[in-house]
Amino acid sequence: MRVLGIDPGSQSTGFGLIDSAESGYGVRTFGTIKPSKRLPFHLKLHEIGREVGEIIAAHAPDEVAIESPFYAQNIKTAIALGQVRGAVLVAVAASGCALFEYSALEIKKAVSGYGQAEKQQVKAMVKALLKIEGEVETDASDALAAAICHLNTRMFQKSVEESAGGGRR
Repeated sequence: MRVLGIDPGSQSTGFGLIDSAESGYGVRTFGTIKPSKRLPFHLKLHEIGREVGEIIAAHAPDEVAIESPFYAQNIKTAIALGQVRGAVLVAVAASGCALFEYSALEIKKAVSGYGQAEKQQVKAMVKALLKIEGEVETDASDALAAAICHLNTRMFQKSVEESAGGGRR
């Protein structure tokens, strides 16, 4: 299974693509989408949505995992983040990919075992789990963490289904 993780942000939207196989997870690509700071906000949204669509078209993920916000320090930030998420959600919907949303707490817990982990702890665990050498931007590591969370959730669901089906005749 191939999963695209996305961490939406108006200044920097992280993305990370992971392939899952019997032997574990393999990183296909990751990075950040950084629209020009000079662009008006509506054009930043267009660029983010367009680039997410291009990533999906180029790498054909089976499913997309995105962080769902539940907290913002101020209303203006919350509204801007909601608009960025909207641009990403439209791009995902246009591609036909299935979308799954996870809270920051769920993502952090899936990667580090602790839902209140700091960003640096999450980044360190993502690099260790995926055997990534070198630097990874925080937004990209958060996106990879969303993909890991989704794959872990899918594996758990599959094992539950198999164990439930195993007892039937």
